[in-house]
Amino acid sequence: MQKPRLFAKLPDYVATPDGMAIDDQGNLILACPNYADPSLPGCLLKIDPDRRIRKWVDVPVSEETGHAFPMGIAFGPDGDLYLCDNQGWSGAPELVFKGRILRLRIREDQVVKTTVVVSGLEHPNGIRVHRNHLYFTHSMLSRVKDPSGLLVSCVYRFGLEEEGIRVTNTLEDRHILATFLTHNKDIQYGVDGIEFDKQGNLYVGNFGDGAVYRIRFHDDGSVKENKVWAQDQSQLKSTDGMIIDGEGNLYIADFCANAVAKVSPGGKVSRIAQSPDTDGLHGELDQPGEPIIWQGKLVVTCFDLVTGPQMVNTKHEMPATLSELEPR
Repeated sequence: MQKPRLFAKLPDYVATPDGMAIDDQGNLILACPNYADPSLPGCLLKIDPDRRIRKWVDVPVSEETGHAFPMGIAFGPDGDLYLCDNQGWSGAPELVFKGRILRLRIREDQVVKTTVVVSGLEHPNGIRVHRNHLYFTHSMLSRVKDPSGLLVSCVYRFGLEEEGIRVTNTLEDRHILATFLTHNKDIQYGVDGIEFDKQGNLYVGNFGDGAVYRIRFHDDGSVKENKVWAQDQSQLKSTDGMIIDGEGNLYIADFCANAVAKVSPGGKVSRIAQSPDTDGLHGELDQPGEPIIWQGKLVVTCFDLVTGPQMVNTKHEMPATLSELEPR
């Protein structure tokens, strides 16, 4: 397995790094919800090709809650940035069902327009833009009670022209594309990572089961098939953020195991890097949250916050860090 290297130590206004995207100038954009220190505003960082790091913008807070917690991010075809504002992940009871999908127009380091695309969400997480639609994972649908007693989660799909929609977090929401059950009773946490391949197939990671689902579509965009495509608990315990390379290899952040896994186009899972409990200051994987391929490297955010019996991570440390690996 590879030995992770330190990509960057982040400024002290970052306590929790998470989602990433690449803008049309080749800059790496990093979303920081900062759950580990709620006194820090949720913000976006810009890392230029010379790896210079600066704050890009603070994310506009909800008028209702006074907070913003940016997780997954993705650019639309017009350069606007779509963002999962996961208020509920904070754990504050008053913030449950206050999550939003925002569309931000940013010019000269200023948010010049904020559009609330979706509101009332329980747990929006990962996001992708594909063929004039917005797809995002919704890791918990606690209002939906399956007869099995297991957690239900889903993927929502919206047209890029839609805005101002308030959801119910129930199966009555017409924008739900697909639903999922998490079978692992020890980790009742649902879909998280999300990615498309060149053929337009959608891949979704069920966090608690460590399973990757592949969704295939009919020509009219309806779901043709939704089933487990890759799963190997010995190599992949949990599925957080994911990214696909030009050859169809899928790289996944294994949040629970302090590891990164690679899934071949044929669905074979192999762990490519793993770290023990660590502070990440020498580049170790410190609860990896999301990978991205940038300048030929696999850059990985270190979320470094969640603890418990299913986690290698035991505590949060500062400064926050990013790791890097070779995408091979």
